[in-house]
Amino acid sequence: MRRVVITGLGTVNALGADVKTSWPRMLEGENGIRKIEFFDASNLPVNISGHVDYDPTKDFQAPEFRKLDPFTMYAIKASDEAFQDAGLDPRSLSDAQRERFGCIVGTGIGGITGIEEQHLVMIERGARRVSPHFIPKIMANAVSGQLAIRHGLMGTVFTTSSACASSGHAIGMALMAIRSGEADLVLTGGAESATTPLSLAGFASAKALSTRIDDPASASRPFDKDRDGFVMGDGAGILLFEEYEHARRRGARIYAEVKGYGSTDDAFHITAPKEDGGGPARAMSLALRSGGVNLDQVDYINAHGTSTEYNDAIETTAIKRVFGDHARKLAVSSTKSMIGHLLGASSAVELVATALSVHQGVVHPTRNYTTPDPACDLDYVPRSGRRLRVRNALSNSLGFGGHNVSICLGQP
Repeated sequence: MRRVVITGLGTVNALGADVKTSWPRMLEGENGIRKIEFFDASNLPVNISGHVDYDPTKDFQAPEFRKLDPFTMYAIKASDEAFQDAGLDPRSLSDAQRERFGCIVGTGIGGITGIEEQHLVMIERGARRVSPHFIPKIMANAVSGQLAIRHGLMGTVFTTSSACASSGHAIGMALMAIRSGEADLVLTGGAESATTPLSLAGFASAKALSTRIDDPASASRPFDKDRDGFVMGDGAGILLFEEYEHARRRGARIYAEVKGYGSTDDAFHITAPKEDGGGPARAMSLALRSGGVNLDQVDYINAHGTSTEYNDAIETTAIKRVFGDHARKLAVSSTKSMIGHLLGASSAVELVATALSVHQGVVHPTRNYTTPDPACDLDYVPRSGRRLRVRNALSNSLGFGGHNVSICLGQP
């Protein structure tokens, strides 16, 4: 079986517009949640989010703003970083090599910013004033298509959309494309920009969001007894997956090996997870089995950890179902405690963090974990990051629709 490794990383998130800025802040457990000021959110029930502090005018020209939704811009920015990090210029490759270079990227909502903007144009100015760029700008697959165009990637290129598991499925498909021999390299990950009035109103109406709007820094508190909902986040995570021998021949730095992938569904409810945790438990077991990793060889789990009442308790139950007594020896932490929930991009940004944990031997904390919940009784790495030899790790993602994804990374 062909082995797959990670050789490039890029991200845009609430803690920074690149890995070198955001990763040290994650290790310190810093806060990226703040009041929304880039549009008037005063009439919304929730007015906080983990939005990015990034000015795209530094990287994009005025005509591109008419053609690219923010979620695609974030992905492009992160992809440029990933290629630079990997020491690879895809445009320098031959056509034959680029025909074996894929791009599989997930998004949960896609171009909702552009949808809201152009709907307002139609209401206020009429249908004839809607932009001709509207559809190719907001369609979910714009992100993978634009990345392929920018970097000349001519292999398998598509977008996955499965709510909060979107980029987890994209990453799994990227692993399978290389393992099967369909591709030698795949640019993968996810992007989202859903901090918009309509999106926030919808999630707030569903009672999914934290209402700690007077104290944004403490709003996202996964596994804590006083958690009251997730916080919206924006950004992107992009990773370069490469066949092991291909990476070795070009002398690439390898962050981690992508060992396994598990995907299941609860088949229970469109938004609520099933209380027995069976779906995510099966996803984790499948990821370990496909990677040939034993339970006692896992040291860390980057949890889905949304800060919602049911998710955190059910994910804890699932971890205990899979690992039994070994669950007590695992370090478990949630990236969302610092940057919020990036919906379809969350799997990707969290896998960037997981890859760095495997590579550097350190895991970030779960911010705001101060009051233990009897239903969440594992080691959630409170207060500060921790030095830890991570032989193998899981990164979990659970989404509306009952979707469950787990990715296994390990030392190469």
